[in-house]
Amino acid sequence: MTTTTTLPASLPPEARDRLYAACANAISEAGAERESLFLAGLALLVLGQPGREARCRTALADALHALPVPSLSASE
Repeated sequence: MTTTTTLPASLPPEARDRLYAACANAISEAGAERESLFLAGLALLVLGQPGREARCRTALADALHALPVPSLSASE
């Protein structure tokens, strides 16, 4: 599985794939009722460094833009 989200270029593709899978698993573990809270908390922990608001906003926009369109085959 290759991800299309924008992550640091210094991160090897294999590491991106492992982190993508770990994130997807954590979202599943949080469950549908807490998914949004989990993702917002994760974003603040990962991106919320002092003085980096502009970079964080760009990363959020990039991640939103890179979201794949859900496929009917995804529900199989």
